[in-house]
Formats: sequence, structure tokens, C-alpha cells
Amino acid sequence: MLETQSFRPYPQPRFAISERVRAAAAPHTPRQNHLLAALAQPDFDRLLPYLYPVSLPAGWALHGAGGRERHLYFLTSGIVSRIFILENGASTGFAITGSEGAIGVASFLGGETVPSQAMVLSAGYAYRLSADVLAAEFDSFGPLAQILLRYTQSLITQMMLTAACYRHHSLEQQLCRWILACLDRLSGNELGMTQERIADMLGVRREGVAEAAGHLRSAGLIRYGRGHIETLDRRGLEDRACECYSAVKRECDRLLAEPRPGGGWPDPAISALRIA
Repeated sequence: MLETQSFRPYPQPRFAISERVRAAAAPHTPRQNHLLAALAQPDFDRLLPYLYPVSLPAGWALHGAGGRERHLYFLTSGIVSRIFILENGASTGFAITGSEGAIGVASFLGGETVPSQAMVLSAGYAYRLSADVLAAEFDSFGPLAQILLRYTQSLITQMMLTAACYRHHSLEQQLCRWILACLDRLSGNELGMTQERIADMLGVRREGVAEAAGHLRSAGLIRYGRGHIETLDRRGLEDRACECYSAVKRECDRLLAEPRPGGGWPDPAISALRIA
């Protein structure tokens, strides 16, 4: 259950929107982003000159609450969380994004700003596309626009089920869901994250996270030290997680199925059968 506690104000974010943070030689390619990988080669080649590599250090904000989203960031690695911070300093993360998606959907939905901020939880890389170029893509409603709308639907699903999870499921179930969702976006079975930061993301007290993590450690599912969680039994975590994790994953897999070689999406009906 979501605990109604007062939290310290979140640290002042450092913004990763300057040319100074462009990665000189990012060890990733745009095609490592799932959405860009879905583009057919001619569409990708046309977009490539407008994609700028950006390094995303942990703790950086891609946009602040109320700030205009001037760019869309296609992640190739790392994790970014969308966070809402109340006036009393309480914070809650309501969606995370990795290489399956992008940050900055307000830049193409028309609202331009959102009351939340996007914070880098796990360092990585992204490719940045300006809102002006994006607007031209939506004017023609080409393949990129269609792909981004599918992604937005999957993002809405994640937010919806995260809200339900906070209201109806135990903190231990929420922690399992959150760890699994992060691992899905990382290459290994380890997560670099303090209990304090996890508490901020789940909107609970750190002591609650420590207790829940202790239960998982006693069950032999994880090993953790200061700022580090190692998964020992992923299947065990999945068994303890609530249905929200699998529901979000199924819907995202349906909407964002593996692109065909050379770009393009499989038929949604085929994808749904494959993941059933």
C-alpha cells in the first residue's frame, strides 16, 4: 500500500539538454533503440542526420516539471523514470523507460509540458531528436509517428497499472515488480540503486523498502548491499510479484513486438498469439 509520509525535497536536477553533454563517441547505435529499429531502412536513413548522441549520467533530468519538452530522447541503454513530486517533497515514480522507448512524448502529443520530471536512474545513452523535426514527421504521419503512438499506448498501460499496483498490492509485491521491470531494461541481473532511491520511486519510507528487501533476501531471491541489488532467483521474484508486472509486459510485447529485419512491425494478431 502507498504510505502517506512526508519526504525531503528531491535534489535539484541537473539537466542533460546542453550540447556540452552530447556524447563524443557513444558506444551505442540508434538501432539499439527498439522504436528506431522498427523503422524501414529508407525512413531510418532519412532521420539519421537529425539524431544526436547524448550521454545520460545517473541523476540527470531530461526535463523538469512544467518545462517544455524540446526534444525526444530515444534511449539505447540505461533507465529513466518519470517522477511526480508533491509540494511537501513526497515523490513517486509512475513509469520507467529503457531502450524499448523514448522520453518526451509531450513534444508530439501537443501539450508540450508535463507536471512531472524525467530522471535518469541508471546511466546510459540516448539519441535526441528535436521537436521541430518531430513535428514534420507527424505532419506527414509517417512510420515514425505511427510507431510513437503505439509506444504511447504502452506507456499509458504502464502508468495505469502502476497506479493500481500502488493502491492494491503489498510493498513486497511492488518491489518485486519494480526490480523485474528494471532488469528487463538492463543487460545483466544486477541493479545499482540505493534503498533510499527505490523508496522515492515507490513513494514509501526507506524502512519499508529495507524490510521488504530483507524478506526477499531471506528467501534467497536477491542479494543486496549498499546501493547494489543482485538477483539470484528471477523466477522466484516473478512468482512473488503481483499480476501488474506480467500484465504490463504482455501489453508492451503486443504493441512493441520485435521489429522485422530491416524495419517494420509484425502483424499485431500474430504478435498476440506469440506472447500468449
